[in-house]
Amino acid sequence: MLSQGFVSAAAIAASVLFILSLGGLSNQEKAKRAVWYGIVGMAVAVLFTAFGPGIGGYWWMVPMMIIGAVVGVYLAKKVDMTEMPQLVAALHSFVGLAAVFVGFNADLERRRVLAAEGSQEGFSAFAALVAEKTPAELTFLQIEVVLGVFIGAVTFTGSVIAFGKLAGKVDGKPRQLPGGHLLNAGAAALSLLLAILYLNGAGFWTLLLLAVLALFIGYHLIMGIGGADMPVVVSMLNSYSGWAAAAIGFTLSNDLLIVTGALVGSSGAILSYIMCKAMNRNFINVILGGFGGSQGPAAEIEGEQVAIDTGGVASALNDADRVIIVPGYGMAVAQAQNAVSELTRKLRSAGKDVRFGIHPVAGRLPGHMNVLLAEAKVPYDIVLEMDEINDDFAETDVVIVIGSNDIVNPAAQEDPNSPIAGMPVLRVWEAKQVFVCKRGQGTGYSGIENPLFFKENTRMLYGDARSSIDTLVPLIE
Repeated sequence: MLSQGFVSAAAIAASVLFILSLGGLSNQEKAKRAVWYGIVGMAVAVLFTAFGPGIGGYWWMVPMMIIGAVVGVYLAKKVDMTEMPQLVAALHSFVGLAAVFVGFNADLERRRVLAAEGSQEGFSAFAALVAEKTPAELTFLQIEVVLGVFIGAVTFTGSVIAFGKLAGKVDGKPRQLPGGHLLNAGAAALSLLLAILYLNGAGFWTLLLLAVLALFIGYHLIMGIGGADMPVVVSMLNSYSGWAAAAIGFTLSNDLLIVTGALVGSSGAILSYIMCKAMNRNFINVILGGFGGSQGPAAEIEGEQVAIDTGGVASALNDADRVIIVPGYGMAVAQAQNAVSELTRKLRSAGKDVRFGIHPVAGRLPGHMNVLLAEAKVPYDIVLEMDEINDDFAETDVVIVIGSNDIVNPAAQEDPNSPIAGMPVLRVWEAKQVFVCKRGQGTGYSGIENPLFFKENTRMLYGDARSSIDTLVPLIE
């Protein structure tokens, strides 16, 4: 059994490793090392916490840790990069559910200690900490329990619905029950009333009802958000899960959980703000939910989609001097990143200026495309963010769009009734020629029609993206 001093020192070391991990993830060249910082930090945190003072029950704790590790390894090997957004949402739900269970257990332990009428005999671990608390500290414990249960329950059902929408198991359109926001407001007000009753000595039933209401709020909030805005929702739920973890930390008097939860909560909130800015959404509206639907009838699209074969695309590329490639979720689905990397290498060998334009929400998850391109050995210096490259499209000969829809949709700027109206997009239509690699004529995940596909300078290269690019590469001179 380790002393509290060792556990505290390990908590500080793990916290430093987590901070180094977050900092390193902002740079592609340091990302692999940063991931290892996080792995080592978590291993230190789990090991020293498990063998800390007053901890017992190893006969069931160790098997559960082994089961969790096996499931984690299995998922890491099985889940494709295309499924990473929904995996992240699913993992958020586990954090939320854990917060709810810890809150329930903490209150049951508090009641058990109070029922002992001051006797500390037989108490260990968390119960021993509760027995030493003053009445004021016990009140703060109750507040922490309320916050942990409420935020955790909202995170749990919200993350489950986000997972369903990202995985296509739940309708991506905004859906709300009759009453809409009034239902959410009523549930929140009733939750506040139950919290007050609980803090004033009411029974355990108040905490259970509060959890049920919070579960409903999480469900109804995310159901009211359209599929086009799921990237923002994922980052928002990431923040919620962090604050739920921090609340658990306060409840358990665990400094490491407090620090880790605060890191995740604050970074998730910052990311949510960045995502909102990238999609021209109001941060408060995201928190309240109920956006992502159209505001009126969408503008009619004139013209038709004109198809082209790989020979025509190759001819245009051979004549071009400047080329920009815009990858999206379709590239990830087709696992075409290696083919795209080979096309890039061949074009650059032919003296072409080739760069990539990355939208902040490309691929349904921030950094999704950057990871795929780095995995395929695309040079970091030619992968540019939207703000860095958007003004260059007008001077570009050829743009190749691979499986993107919303992030290159001119309706965002031209149609005020579009669900993505006002969202900053990559202005690919300003280039001389645009070729869109797409499996078919569907509207994509969000169900929003794209006028880009009907423009005179746009040609559609239908088919699987990897097969199309593989066929295109040998034709480049």
